[in-house]
Order: sequence, then C-alpha cells, then structure tokens
Amino acid sequence: MRVRSLAVTASIATGVIVITVIAQSLSSSNAQAQPRYLPEYTADGDLILPKDWHGWVYVGSPLTPNALNDGKANFPEYHNVYIERGSYEIYQKTNVFPDGTIFFKELQLTLPQQNPDGSRTEPSGRGYFPGPLNGADVTVKDSKRYAETGGWGYYNFNHHEPKAPTAKLKAKGECAFCHLASAKKDEVWTQFYPLLDK
Repeated sequence: MRVRSLAVTASIATGVIVITVIAQSLSSSNAQAQPRYLPEYTADGDLILPKDWHGWVYVGSPLTPNALNDGKANFPEYHNVYIERGSYEIYQKTNVFPDGTIFFKELQLTLPQQNPDGSRTEPSGRGYFPGPLNGADVTVKDSKRYAETGGWGYYNFNHHEPKAPTAKLKAKGECAFCHLASAKKDEVWTQFYPLLDK
C-alpha cells in the first residue's frame, strides 16, 4: 500500500512539474513580444530623431551611385534601412504595417571612386564600399495624422552629418508622391527588402 501511495504521489508531482514548465514556457514566449518604440513629436508637431535605431531590424541597403546616373542620382548614398522592432514583429504576424511603424533610413556615402563607373578596388575586389554617414530620412505610419499622404509621413534629418534633432513633415510632392506611385506595398519599397516582401 505504501509503495502504491508513493507511486501516486510521484505521478502527481511529475504532472505538476510538467504543467509548471509548460506554463512558464508559454508565459515567457508571451513576454518576449517586443515593446514598441513609437514616434515622438515636439509641441509644434516636428518629429524627434528616433533613438537607438541601430538596434532595430536591418532590412537592406539600396544604392544608386552618381557614377551610374550621369553624376545626378537623386539618392547617391547607401540607404541603410531599419524598421522598429515591435512594428516588425507585428508585421511578421499580420503582413500589415501597423500605425506607429517607423522606418529609419541612415544615409551613407560611398568611398571615393577609382574607376569611371564609380567603383574602387579594395582587398575583397572591385565594387562600391560604404564611406562616411550622410544624414537620415525617417518614415512614420499614422493613418490619421498623415491621411493626405496615404497614411505615411516623411521626414529629413539632414543630408549631411550631424543628423538634426528634429525634422518637419515633408510636403507630398517631395517624398510621398514617389512612394505612392512606385513602392510595392503600402508606400514601402518591399521589393528591395526580402525580409518584408511577403
């Protein structure tokens, strides 16, 4: 009888341990959801330069160098693009960029050219190589605040260093019109970012 009682107690204890482990696992997986960093504005409505964007999710670096565009590329730098982590997590689950999504585009010049096509030769071979930082552009989704431009606001924090601490909203004709006309999904150039191109 005593052996049977010990066996029942052991079975119950094992069951409690298994349930506790499962509960802790579920609770920690829910706790791992990224807290969102949402846009911050001044009293006048200017966007404050987002903080800690280098810790966000890096999505890609398109490049249209001057040398391949008759010296007149509209955007001659690398565009090192990051999306805020919490928004990226929501996008991964829903395939929709939620209001509050921030894209940070850090601009970075290429190293000086050595060849007519703008390329240069480094130990790894001939190509285009990142040089000095050159300011930033930021895009924010807010379907009410930016209804006039399809739900996204566009800001420039200088096209030189240092980056400005705040920026004013760009007019539709300066940024939004191109995104509205040519970006693949919801004014975002997802066609250039495999992480986002679902």
